Amino acid sequence: MSQQTQAGIDYSKVDEIISACGAEKSHLIAILQKVQEEFRYLPLDIMTYIGTKIEGLSPATVYGVATFYAQFSLQPKGKYEIKVCDGTACHVRGSMPVLNAIKQTLNLENGQYTTENGLFSLETVSCLGACGLAPVVVVNGKVYPQMTADAIKIVIETIMNEESEGK
Repeated sequence: MSQQTQAGIDYSKVDEIISACGAEKSHLIAILQKVQEEFRYLPLDIMTYIGTKIEGLSPATVYGVATFYAQFSLQPKGKYEIKVCDGTACHVRGSMPVLNAIKQTLNLENGQYTTENGLFSLETVSCLGACGLAPVVVVNGKVYPQMTADAIKIVIETIMNEESEGK
């Protein structure tokens, strides 16, 4: 029988991750990465749990590490994570119209970064290291170079169609 909380979190999966990575302070970042991969974000209850399971750590320390590094999210992310580069090269070559097209296509209001259905998350990043391909968008690790507002709408609509067809 799996361990559950009121929030429905399966702590047995967290225990498996801790066991696989090693229940040591020096493995905290790896543990947090695996937990985020599993749950698509770092729930506060899980960070507290990790802080009680690893000797020498406190929940506050786990939270501090999770909030220090930009790679960690305390909010649920969508199944498809869209990253739009707004570094100098991408910005100059039109990343803002691309970003605005994504927000419009996904009906994201100001301050909202994940769609209501949990399918998409949107993030602006400082650099994706592909300046020669600017403006660049990355969706779940797949690079889309030289994006335009029209092209990104097609990418998103294709993903939506595949999802509705159950692919």
